[in-house]
Amino acid sequence: MQPHKIASVSDIPPGERKIVVVDGKQIGVFRIDDEFYAFRNICPHAFAPVCRGRLEGCVTSDGPHHIEYDKKTTILMCPWHLWEFDIKTGRSLVDPKLRLKRYDVYVKDGEVFVIV
Repeated sequence: MQPHKIASVSDIPPGERKIVVVDGKQIGVFRIDDEFYAFRNICPHAFAPVCRGRLEGCVTSDGPHHIEYDKKTTILMCPWHLWEFDIKTGRSLVDPKLRLKRYDVYVKDGEVFVIV
């Protein structure tokens, strides 16, 4: 595995993404606050382009009649069947055994690198 420069930090504003092709693989690189996350652009459910989905906060509940909107947890929602994945881990909210293929990302001298 080796690092690939995919963008400058300024190319991906907070809350946005950039989809790139590295070694023939489509990879979505997301900037949430000042952290970067990268995933293969394939949903494990039905092979949809998951990285094109909506980014939202997370709705949680600790029991009946008690629902909260958690803005600190960002969810990536698959555009085909609305499967939800935690953007920090890539894990499915419904089935934690399912997850997106994740790649390591780092920033050096204002440039964003993905290790593929």
